[in-house]
This record gives sequence, C-alpha cells and structure tokens, in this order.
Amino acid sequence: MSATATKLNPLPMARPVAPSKAKYLWAEFGGLVLIVLCVYAVNAKWERLLEAPAAIANYIPLMLSGVLQNPFEQPITEYWTTSFDFMMQSLAMAWVGTVIGAMLSLPVGFLAATNVAPAPVVFVARQILNGIRAVPDVILAIVIMVPIFGLGPLAGTLAIGIGSIGTLGKLTSEAIEGIDKGPVEALRASGAGPVQVLRWGVWPQVAPEIVAFWLYRFEVNIRASAILGVVGAGGIGSLLSRVFNMRDWERIGIALVVIIVVTIIVDQISGAIRHRIISGSSKTSTPVAM
Repeated sequence: MSATATKLNPLPMARPVAPSKAKYLWAEFGGLVLIVLCVYAVNAKWERLLEAPAAIANYIPLMLSGVLQNPFEQPITEYWTTSFDFMMQSLAMAWVGTVIGAMLSLPVGFLAATNVAPAPVVFVARQILNGIRAVPDVILAIVIMVPIFGLGPLAGTLAIGIGSIGTLGKLTSEAIEGIDKGPVEALRASGAGPVQVLRWGVWPQVAPEIVAFWLYRFEVNIRASAILGVVGAGGIGSLLSRVFNMRDWERIGIALVVIIVVTIIVDQISGAIRHRIISGSSKTSTPVAM
C-alpha cells in the first residue's frame, strides 16, 4: 500500500483503557461493612420483627371495630366528633404556626442571602437559622413553650412557628441567591434604592417559590402538631395519647382514620396549589383568527 493510501485511510485507533473500578468496589464494600457494624452496634432485638405480622393482625381488627360501626349511634358518634374536633385543632395549630414561621423567616431569609446583605450580617443570620433548625419542635415545646404558656394548643402553635423559621429562612435565602441578576442591575442602573431593588427586582422573582415553600411547610407542620399533642401541646396527639393509655382500640382506630383522611385531603389540596404557583396554569391560549 502506498504512503498516499495510508494517509487517506488511517488505521482505526485503539479504544482507551477503561478506568479501574477497584476504588468504587472497595468503597461499596466499606459501606456495607459499616452498615453491618451499625446494625450490630444498636443492639436491637431483631427477632421481634418476626412477631410484627401477628401483632398487626391482632391490632387491626381491634381498631376497625370502631370504624366499621354505625357512626350515627352513640358512643361512636361522639368518638368521631371528638376526633374531628381535635384534628381541626391540629390544623389550626399547623396553619397559625406556619404563618408565624413564614412572616418571621422572610426578613431573616433576606438577611441570610449573600447577594442581598453584607457578609457579617449574612454570617449572623445563618447562625441564627442553624441554631433554630438544630432544636426539634418537640424539644421547643417541652423545654420552652409548655413551661411558659402551659399545656394546650398555644404552646404547640408557638413551637411549630419558631421551628418553622429555621427551615423556611434557609430555603428563602437559597431562593434569593438563585435569582436572575439582570432585573436587579437594571434597577440599580436606573437609580433605584435598596428597598426598591428588593421590592421590584428580587421579590417578584422569588415570591412563587417562597409561597410554595410555605405551603409545603404547612403540610409538614400538620404531622408535627399530631406529635406535639403527645407532650401536652394540644391537637389530635393529645387525644391519641389519652386513648392509647386507656387501650381504647375503638377510639384509636377512629382517631387514626381521621388523621389519615384529613392529612391526605390537605396534602392533595396543598400540592395542587403549589403546582399551580410554580408551574402556572396548564391551559394554553389559542390564537384568535384575524
């Protein structure tokens, strides 16, 4: 073959050598060993897992005994009414607590955003948010709110509100840091002040996302309100704590059904609103014929 033909038809290049997967295999093996050690270290009685199916099969009929009875006969009617009343109290606690957390987290979120506030202010604001997120809502209720405000929904509502500030403030600051800088720079170039820049350049960009965060936090707070009731902070959890102590399986089943049904309904409504806020209307406008 001539040199000219060789230049026109070069030999195919050899495939590059595949990188070694040894380090990934060792990492997976190390993770597996770590999991096994953790399972052994917790010293759990794993044999009780074998007893779980029998226990579930025993308790479910006991709880369904109240649910399947005629709801218009006493005392079943009272059980349903009481459960709904306490669940509505939990919803009210979650809603008011979310409003408190949203209103207080909004200014802190702006102060924690690096593209809005100076570095010292950002550092202080973020440490405040970190400190709030480090304390669970239950601890806030037991240690601070219940001793100050006593047993009842007020303590639980304030615990939910304060606990919401940490998460909502962090999410707000991250949303602000991800805005498009174009409108902000245009406002500054036109002579707008800092407040005007925040109002017309920053807030319109982040408002839908932040409101969606508030709605999602409301869903989380509904579950938190049920837990806080166990420690005497009001809501459906206080009813559950009482009937569990009495081993009143009819009322336990009714209360659990109310919690599940109401939570699913609220989650569906809230999820639809969040989707509508973030994605906008699914309807597309049809062009008008001229």
